[in-house]
Amino acid sequence: MNRQISDTRYESMVYRRCGNSGIKLPAISLGLWHNFGHVNVYENSKDLIYTAFNNGITHFDLANNYGPPPGSAEEVFGKILKEDFKNHRDEMIISSKAGYTMWDGPYGDWGSKKYLVSSLDQSLKRMKLDYVDIFYHHRPDPETPLEETMNALSLIVQQGKALYVGISNYQAAEADKAIKILKDNGTPCLIHQPKYSMFERWVENGLMDVLSNNGVGCIPFSPLAQGLLTDKYLHGIPADSRVATSGVFLNERNITPAKIEVISKLNDVAKSRNQKLAHMALSWILKDERVTSVLIGASKPEQITDSIKALDNIEFSESELRVIDEILKSV
Repeated sequence: MNRQISDTRYESMVYRRCGNSGIKLPAISLGLWHNFGHVNVYENSKDLIYTAFNNGITHFDLANNYGPPPGSAEEVFGKILKEDFKNHRDEMIISSKAGYTMWDGPYGDWGSKKYLVSSLDQSLKRMKLDYVDIFYHHRPDPETPLEETMNALSLIVQQGKALYVGISNYQAAEADKAIKILKDNGTPCLIHQPKYSMFERWVENGLMDVLSNNGVGCIPFSPLAQGLLTDKYLHGIPADSRVATSGVFLNERNITPAKIEVISKLNDVAKSRNQKLAHMALSWILKDERVTSVLIGASKPEQITDSIKALDNIEFSESELRVIDEILKSV
């Protein structure tokens, strides 16, 4: 592909304000999760970043353990950033996280101040950055006091290692407490990253109201349910699919005849909207104005440009929403 920075990169992307902050994010953001570490071909990784950036995707989401192996996604991204995008760093929102197992021993996991500060220091070295734009606590810690975890996030901002902080995978009550602690510390919570899709709608039971009431943005991950909310599995399991090649996060047990029937009905609704099912699944999340952005993953550049087509139609009629809800009742 032609690796030149496009002069028209901001012309077609939609940008949404993140809660009550001064930050706007692209409606589609790129997560550098399962296909971006050393497991991927470096030149392909570079093509992914060029494709995203040239189409107005300014937000690149990472975590300390992304790869595989853990840490390699940040290493690869840092190398690409230094080689090709160092003059465009200020046009980007780069995020990282800590909260899952990263190194051996009692200090390499969860939510202690020791772990969070150490992990971000490692992430910055891997990416060759002075700071990240957003640093998240990746998941709640049932043992470490929430005050310690949130105070660590505030300290990181005070140290200049992150401009903003966020939380991920927090339930509504936990999120509400965390947001209030951060606010009292003078470090507002910018954003929450929950798992949300047509097949996983727990965020609608309180979390979205908590975020909206506190002026916090929302950026769902796994909007396509690991690929189930596409037409990929309607006629069997493709040889190059995640189920066939990995099976770690999605396997054959997830693809039941009942689930295929639901997917087929949703696909019919998408067709009636002149969309692919994947496009409809993304636009269904973005229909809610409280959602700032939605995270996609990609292993090929064309998957990025295809996902952006979801923005062509994010309006749903009341009848369409009723039909979709009726279909999803059996999930």
